[in-house]
Amino acid sequence: MIIEPLVTGPDGGVPAPLLAELTALYASNRDFHALSGDFPDPDDVREEQVAAALADDLAHPDAEVLLARSEGRLVGVAVTLARHPDPADPDPWIGLLMVDAGTHRRGYGRRLAAAVEDRFRAAGRSAVRLAVLENNPRALAFWTSLGYEVIGHRRDRQLDRPCVVLRKPLPAPGAFREG
Repeated sequence: MIIEPLVTGPDGGVPAPLLAELTALYASNRDFHALSGDFPDPDDVREEQVAAALADDLAHPDAEVLLARSEGRLVGVAVTLARHPDPADPDPWIGLLMVDAGTHRRGYGRRLAAAVEDRFRAAGRSAVRLAVLENNPRALAFWTSLGYEVIGHRRDRQLDRPCVVLRKPLPAPGAFREG
C-alpha cells in the first residue's frame, strides 16, 4: 500500500479525476454517512460535497489529507491534524480514516492507521487522539483493537454530536513499552 499526501491543483481544488475517486470512496461508506450526517443524503454523495468537505479539512493550517493506494486503486483516505484547535490538547488527531467499503476487512484500515501513527512518530509526537461517534460501535471496536484507549466523552466541534475520545501512546521506534 502506498500512502501519499493529497496535492491540490493550482486553484487549490482537488483535480477532477482524483475527486471522482474520492467521491466513489466516500459514497461507498453509506452506513457511516447515515450515522454521521456529514452529507445530506448518504445515498447520493456528490463530488461538490466531497470537494467542500475536503476544502473545509484543508482550511486548517495543520491539516493533511493522506491517500492510500493499492495496485494503483484508491482504497483509503485519512485526514490528520498536527495540532488540535484547543491549545491545552498536546496531541495530533486523526480526524477521519475511511476505507473503500468494497475493501473492508482486508487490512487497509489497519495499515493506513499504522502509517498515520508512523508519520506522527517520525515528527516526534508521543501520542495521537481521535474521536468516534458514540453511535458507531464498529468504529470504536476497530480503534480499540489497535490499542487506542477511551479517555473521555465530548461533543464534536462541527455538528455537536456525542463522541468518545480515544488516545494511543506512540513510543519511539525501538522503545520498550510495558503492557
